[in-house]
Amino acid sequence: VIALMIAGPRSVPSIFTGPSRNALLIRSALILAAWISYFTAAKSLHLAELVTIYFSTPIFVILMSVFALKETVGAARWATTLIGFIGVMIAANPSGTTEILPIFLTLIAAFCWAWTNILVRMISRTETTMTLMIASNGLFIVACGIMLPFIWVTPDLFSIGLMIALGGVGGLGQYFLFEGYRLAPASAVAPFEYVTLVWAFAWGYLIWHDWPAEHVFFGAGLILLSGLGLLYVE
Repeated sequence: VIALMIAGPRSVPSIFTGPSRNALLIRSALILAAWISYFTAAKSLHLAELVTIYFSTPIFVILMSVFALKETVGAARWATTLIGFIGVMIAANPSGTTEILPIFLTLIAAFCWAWTNILVRMISRTETTMTLMIASNGLFIVACGIMLPFIWVTPDLFSIGLMIALGGVGGLGQYFLFEGYRLAPASAVAPFEYVTLVWAFAWGYLIWHDWPAEHVFFGAGLILLSGLGLLYVE
């Protein structure tokens, strides 16, 4: 609703008639597939396992940016991305598991999300960020609306407030992410997604008073080193 208010009603027809119509539809479907896979896997995997596997996304983005966007990825970007991924593995400290399906679903989520980031870079050449948001969220409304009668649970006022807050914060984050991929090469933006892990542990401490172990701080240091190193190179 907010995106429609900003972009205006004329933005909707352009989604179906513009040059990026097919790419917008594919990208929206990929986002839906990514989150369904991710949330399904989250029921069976520990947080450390889930986060570690999912943070293969920047690796996928850089690989795809070479073949799909014809971007030149230098040794420095490869190095900083790999340092960040090593940091994620150290911080998450994943334990062994024999559950193949949840791991496969998480990899699917990472792969689909990586493709959406690549498509943002391609679509943004002809479409605005608001058009991207309207298209992707529009498919969510349709898909979730179809399933709603079968899964509806009436929430209390506190839960409604949390969902509204989640929608607002999520929408703002989505806008900044799309703008980032529109303005900069995908392979340069991807490593900064590693910062998500740092925020996850920060909120964990503030909300649930979870104090990370030493290896988490060491891994977070490598992740920050990766981002700062890329900033210096760029």
